[in-house]
Order: sequence, then structure tokens, then C-alpha cells
Amino acid sequence: MTSYKQLEVQFEEPNPKKWCVPLKEDVFVKFMNKGNFTTLHKAMCEGSFFSPLLFGKFFDPSDAFPLWEFDSDVLLSNARSSNNNHQCTVEWAQTETDYVLKAEIPGVGKGTIRVSVEDGKVLEVSGQLRLKIEAETKDWRAGNWWEHGCVRRIELPENADWKKTEAFLTSTADHKLLEVKIPKTPPHISDVP
Repeated sequence: MTSYKQLEVQFEEPNPKKWCVPLKEDVFVKFMNKGNFTTLHKAMCEGSFFSPLLFGKFFDPSDAFPLWEFDSDVLLSNARSSNNNHQCTVEWAQTETDYVLKAEIPGVGKGTIRVSVEDGKVLEVSGQLRLKIEAETKDWRAGNWWEHGCVRRIELPENADWKKTEAFLTSTADHKLLEVKIPKTPPHISDVP
């Protein structure tokens, strides 16, 4: 059975404590080699939207990436052609009216996916996987966040009409597909040649 749900997109101000601990490559390798977090490993495996290795080299997913400045077929060619067990299911494009992102979200339950726009400049998709958090940590995103969830932060283009961002989650028994649409700001009449 397939379900289709519109997600609430949250608009928020920058939070200096959020994602303040960077995910370094050596930390990621040690963490992934621990082996006892199967859901988290599935969410952050190579080819996943949340993987630090998605773009062909290590990149902390909590750092904003200018996604729409690149063609998905070119940037993800290594991830799609690699001979590993993980399939890359991330695509993005732009039409004349919208920026569109589609990504399979492995290992993350539909109730834990969060889509937000920070300060009108950064699109953030996050998912909390381990719900038990130590009492001294009020926000799971402020510490070693990769132990509790995953994130991908994307710089929004200047002409993105971010206040009209929409997000949808399609779920089947085996897959969860996230689609985010961000309308483009219509050009001013004086801007049209």
C-alpha cells in the first residue's frame, strides 16, 4: 500500500547551537565501523541522500551545499556507477517555475522527517533516528548529532521563493521518497528581455 503525505515545512531563524559539532571524515569512519546502528547505517550509507560521501568526496552534510549549481547526473555519476550494494536515489532539477529535489530516504520513519528553511537561505532535511537522548542534551542536533539522526543542508538559490516551499513523502512498504518543491520568484517585468 502506498501513502502520500504533505509534510509541514518549518521556517526558522538560525540557531548557533544547531549542527555546531562538525562531522569529520575520521569520526564518520569510526562511527560507521561500530556496526550496531543498522537504521542509522542505512540512512547514512554511500549513495544515501544523508551520506557524507554522496558527492564523490567527504562532505559534512550539516554544512550547506549549493546543490542547484550542479547537474545531478554529473555530480552523482560516481555514486550511480559504483559497484557497491547501495543505489543512489537522489535527483534534483529546475524547471522554469520550480526547483525540485527528490530523494529516497532509507531507514527514516515518516514521522521523523523534518523539512525546514533556515533564514530563507538554507533548506534542511533532517531525521531523528535514535529517540533516546541523554538528559543533559536538550536538542539532539547540538552534540554528536550523527549518533541520533541525519541531516542534509542545501543552500537555496537567490531566486527561490522559499516561503512557498512544499514537501511530500510517498511511502510504500519498502521505500520512502521525499519530494521538495521550491517555486522560483517570478521575474520582474523590467527583468524580462
